[in-house]
Amino acid sequence: MSVYNIMDFGAVADGKTKNTEAIRKAIDACHQAGGGKVLCGPGSFVTGSLVLKSNVELHLAAGCRILGSTSLDDYEDFAAPGFIGTGDQVPEKSTQSLIRAVEAENIAITGTGEINGSGLAFYDAGSADTTGKLSKPPTPRPRIGMFYKCRNVRFEDVSFIDSACWTLWLMKCREVNVHRVKISGNRRMRNNDGINIDSCRNVTVSDSFFDTEDDCLAVRAIQQMYDTPAVCENITVNNCVLESQCKGILIGCPGDALIRNCTFSNLVINNAAKGIAIEHPKCYLPEGNRGTADIHDIMFSNITINCSSGEPKNPIRVYVEEGVELKRLANLSFSNIRIKSGGPCLVQGSRETTIQNVSFSNVEIETSGEDAIICRNCRDVKLTNVNLSNRPEPLPDGK
Repeated sequence: MSVYNIMDFGAVADGKTKNTEAIRKAIDACHQAGGGKVLCGPGSFVTGSLVLKSNVELHLAAGCRILGSTSLDDYEDFAAPGFIGTGDQVPEKSTQSLIRAVEAENIAITGTGEINGSGLAFYDAGSADTTGKLSKPPTPRPRIGMFYKCRNVRFEDVSFIDSACWTLWLMKCREVNVHRVKISGNRRMRNNDGINIDSCRNVTVSDSFFDTEDDCLAVRAIQQMYDTPAVCENITVNNCVLESQCKGILIGCPGDALIRNCTFSNLVINNAAKGIAIEHPKCYLPEGNRGTADIHDIMFSNITINCSSGEPKNPIRVYVEEGVELKRLANLSFSNIRIKSGGPCLVQGSRETTIQNVSFSNVEIETSGEDAIICRNCRDVKLTNVNLSNRPEPLPDGK
């Protein structure tokens, strides 16, 4: 494999010089020669927006740190044929990212180095509330990565740190492998999700660690972003640790399209207010939409959930708000799961949407709340070998 060292194209590893053009030239040269490896060696390289192209592996050697520029002027807006999201339609109202790829094949980001989004630079330090949480800024916040209609994509061993917004947004991609990555975001920021797998097929996430303020992993089919049907299917997540102040795993929103055939296994979910959430409140609906999501055949197994912080403390939350009418929410399986929580597992449909065929097998729930499992507006809920225990939290005076 041919190697293209960014230093040979003028990159400077001093943590100050903007290396956007040098790294772009290395990527372009590698792509034009038919492919190979773009090598980023030890040191800190500041850069603005980069475009990853077919047959290029961006390799971050040990000690390498790619730093996102702290100036919004160095980030380009995302645009691509078939991507119709604009303005307020786009999640977090931002189409900017540090790295993007459009309709590229055989691309990769590898190595034990780090990509740092310089996220805190996009927030006003004086906007912190009493908990230290910062307010959302009025300007867009760039993501670390946006990948659209790419095929044969690989992320391996890299650390993605402090994205100002969602860390990685995968859109209509196919054959994606995420292996041994670390995604971490300062919890003073907002909505710095780990990976949003949106309308993708055949995705594997394994042996990885997530520590985020918002959702660690979100599986979506955001139809309003695309001019063709959004389908998210064949998603496998295993052998991961997920730590979040919000949700470990989110599956769908009420205005999404089709999500099916997803499996999650051998996971540890810590500190989340909601460990696993398949929830559909009205506030997530696009204007004029009463609910379009079709979600079915989702399996969770061999999972430990410690859900003790935040509200509403639902280790498993399958919820449809009254007035939301989904196409389908069915065939959900939870097996071999151990839960410690401050609240109940919730399976609650609406009068318009009956949740169907939900099974809990070999599940242990230890809760400090009044209820362990609540089911409403459901059909065919099966409980097999489910053990429940209630251990109320001690009163403040120890009584």
